[in-house]
Amino acid sequence: MYKNYRIVVNTAAGRRRYMQYLIPYIVSSDIVDRYDIWVNTHNGADIEFFKRIAEKFPKVNLVWQPEGVVNGNKSINAFYKTCVEPNTIYFKLDDDIIWMEPNLIEKMVKFRIDYPQYFVVSPLVINNSLSTYLLQVGGKLKLESYYQAYASHPILWKSGNFAQELHTWFIENYLKNQQWEKLYVGKKEMGMTRFSINAILWFGDEMKKFAGIVPGDDEEFMSCIYPTQQGMSNAWNGDAITAHFAFFTQREELDKNGILEQYGEICNKQWHADKKRAETYDIVQQIMNEIQTNEQVLLQQESPYKRIVPTTTLRQQIKKLIPQVILDIKGFLANRKDCSKHIQN
Repeated sequence: MYKNYRIVVNTAAGRRRYMQYLIPYIVSSDIVDRYDIWVNTHNGADIEFFKRIAEKFPKVNLVWQPEGVVNGNKSINAFYKTCVEPNTIYFKLDDDIIWMEPNLIEKMVKFRIDYPQYFVVSPLVINNSLSTYLLQVGGKLKLESYYQAYASHPILWKSGNFAQELHTWFIENYLKNQQWEKLYVGKKEMGMTRFSINAILWFGDEMKKFAGIVPGDDEEFMSCIYPTQQGMSNAWNGDAITAHFAFFTQREELDKNGILEQYGEICNKQWHADKKRAETYDIVQQIMNEIQTNEQVLLQQESPYKRIVPTTTLRQQIKKLIPQVILDIKGFLANRKDCSKHIQN
């Protein structure tokens, strides 16, 4: 509880390889009343991981897809219908939020209460196109040229090379020496624009006005459509920082460069600086190791959900007709075009 509000954190899950770092932040927060893990996967090993986490930590609550269907991002919408409780603040975190500054949850809840006029609020997110834009125009991050404020920017969102540079820049210059406060940019208001909802907070009372019915693309609806319809805007708390691992367009490059492992080492040191906090982190790691040991057996378990047979788009059909050598050349040229150094400081 915080100032008579119930605090509920939720995550559309998921991938345990990331959530092993996210979960300790949430379950150790004194103001979090409940952590809803939206089970949105067919992966038996990940599901077993979530079940064991729920057994160990009383505030963890597994929420099953209400319609009994899991289809990637397309099946997330139905979960929002559970986020309409009165006097409740919801904090939705992507499953690949892999680091957050100390007391970020408390800072963001306070910011949410202090600025009730906004529909959703977000911290400053490392590896989020518009957060990167704020760092750019705020003079915190010098790029090779001016990059526009665009959620699906070809560099800020799509480029794995850029994401690798950005994470490395953050880790080496601000995270290892614990100087992330130098990146603070203050409160920033926004409106009528889409942004990636890696970490957002809203009031249950506001969500109840439309019964939590989120049509189509939840990111477009939550960040852009609904607030625009209501004449509301959104806001960043640029004085609170968290790190988002990757968009699907970036993941391969980050994995190749061991970025997740670097964050893992930092999290391990961070949690073991305090004995009580270390216990929470170690419990999660123990469960993680047990799941890893039995992964092959767990992957054979039957999914609790109905599977949707993916449809083949016209673009995918055409791509199958293109010789692999041409695709390889295209990929090589695109990578060469994107291999320049984007960050100048």
